Amino acid sequence: MAKHLHILGACGTFMGGVAALARELGFRVTGSDQNVYPPMSTQLEQLGIELIEGWDPSQLDPAPDEVVVGNALTRGNPVVEALLESGIPFTSGPAWLARELLRDRWVLAVAGTHGKTTTAGMLAWILEYAGLSPGFLIGGVPGNFPVSARLGDTPFFVIEADEYDSAFFDKRSKFVHYGPRTAILNNLEFDHADIFPDLTAIQRQFHHLIRTVPGSGLIIRPQDCPALDEVMAMGCWTPVLPLHDRETGVAARDLDAGVTRFEVLVAGKSCGEVNWTMRGAHNRDNALAAIAAARHAGVAPEVAVQALCEFKGMKRRLEYLGNVAGISVYDDFAHHPTAIDATLRALPDGRKIAVLEPRSNSMRLGAHRASLPRALAEADQVYLYVPESLEWDGQALESALGDRLIVARQVEDLLNRLPGDLLPGDQVAIMSNGGFEGIHARLMTALREYHQETV
Repeated sequence: MAKHLHILGACGTFMGGVAALARELGFRVTGSDQNVYPPMSTQLEQLGIELIEGWDPSQLDPAPDEVVVGNALTRGNPVVEALLESGIPFTSGPAWLARELLRDRWVLAVAGTHGKTTTAGMLAWILEYAGLSPGFLIGGVPGNFPVSARLGDTPFFVIEADEYDSAFFDKRSKFVHYGPRTAILNNLEFDHADIFPDLTAIQRQFHHLIRTVPGSGLIIRPQDCPALDEVMAMGCWTPVLPLHDRETGVAARDLDAGVTRFEVLVAGKSCGEVNWTMRGAHNRDNALAAIAAARHAGVAPEVAVQALCEFKGMKRRLEYLGNVAGISVYDDFAHHPTAIDATLRALPDGRKIAVLEPRSNSMRLGAHRASLPRALAEADQVYLYVPESLEWDGQALESALGDRLIVARQVEDLLNRLPGDLLPGDQVAIMSNGGFEGIHARLMTALREYHQETV
């Protein structure tokens, strides 16, 4: 009989991926979460994974063979307290992955404050295009694959390596468990103010990751990142490949203003031209990191370039939703000032309209408040949603943004105002790391209705 694995917090992107992989490995998998809703609930139920809503301790009766605890669960939670009293074996998602799946794999881990999901999606697709059929676990849905996690048919396994903590009983970053042979360090800035007091604390976790990469492995990093320089200065025992170093590393030469075309150079030699639907210097940098990592796994850069020309992007990463009456609308996951700035810079020509929900824990706590005016400098108009849960007053940004800032307390207020404010040629970026009360589809509908009425 298959071992029974029960997953607490199964509808999160990461834990949902763990559940899917466990099912593929042959475990009998059940799960629970506070909010069981599509699309993750649908995906898991289609895999034969029974889901329970809420944290009632009865879900542990009869006792599963092991419980995997998501990092959103804390002491005081009824099912956590029951688990601790029961004596049922339990572990974290990252530790379970390391034990059951990653130990005998060539792990390619993508870490960094920004770009992890997109870079991991690019890397998985390059390996797939090259015929290597990799496994992967990505915190988003890649356009080139129907799933966000799979075992794969070869030793190669691509994983989005998050610096967030593993579980209530293990405050190390998730990526400490993965043991990568190839590690991408995209960038490093302060984030996750709810669990890290300062940048130094995050740097310490990144150095823990560096300590786990073998001497025969490879660390890929940008040439210009002072925070990573400080991490490397703590000690590094693995070869390091710099990006943007035209003599020894992987670099690019931009061929248009929107960075939708660029030439790839490896050690100064041209390896072809990427011509794709993605936009922005940040996506070019993600591509260079993915090319370098795939090269370490044996994929020629020329093949990687061909693969990226067919890369379909990631859901919610500057995802084009459509155009109504000449108004283009995009959905983006940006929730850190650097990512917000990069998203706005990547938009096509036209008035740039930012519709922002400061939803992340760091944003909600005000850790990035001082950086927001700089991050929003590229926006011609900013619509800031300030819910009651926000622990700072959005009006404080008025001194920096002036008439460019409109603050809304309700999503309905935004939906009532935006259709009349937006003009043909506008490029609208809706930015949030959450659902934003479904504003994306609702705005498209509101725009269609408004312009039918005004014809």
